[in-house]
Amino acid sequence: MASLDELKSKYRTVIEQIETQRIVMHNLHVQDGKLVLKGSAPSLDAANRVWDEIKRVNPRLDDIVADFPVDTSLAAAAQSYTVQAGDTLSKISKRFYGNANDYMKIFEANRDQLTNPDSIRVGQQLKIPAA
Repeated sequence: MASLDELKSKYRTVIEQIETQRIVMHNLHVQDGKLVLKGSAPSLDAANRVWDEIKRVNPRLDDIVADFPVDTSLAAAAQSYTVQAGDTLSKISKRFYGNANDYMKIFEANRDQLTNPDSIRVGQQLKIPAA
């Protein structure tokens, strides 16, 4: 039977995705040899992105139990994102909203530091408003 540390290591990318998607974790433990993840997701899209990563790591889902009900009150708070090499506002918009054409929402929310939607810098901390 796998230990908590072994399962956390196996599902490291899932745990990273949980953090990226701003899922509030309520429970992370081992029960009956399975990693149990329970938390509240700010959107169905956020929960689905975590499930996609779980299925990528282990399509059989034989050593994990996960539950991420949507709590829309979590989505109200703006998220933030640190610009990475190769990012554009369109790429960031696609990641957070599922639609590259929504990049102006991000631009408008960051007018205090952006003057042009085509001019973002690596390392910049952008506010990502709720969809």
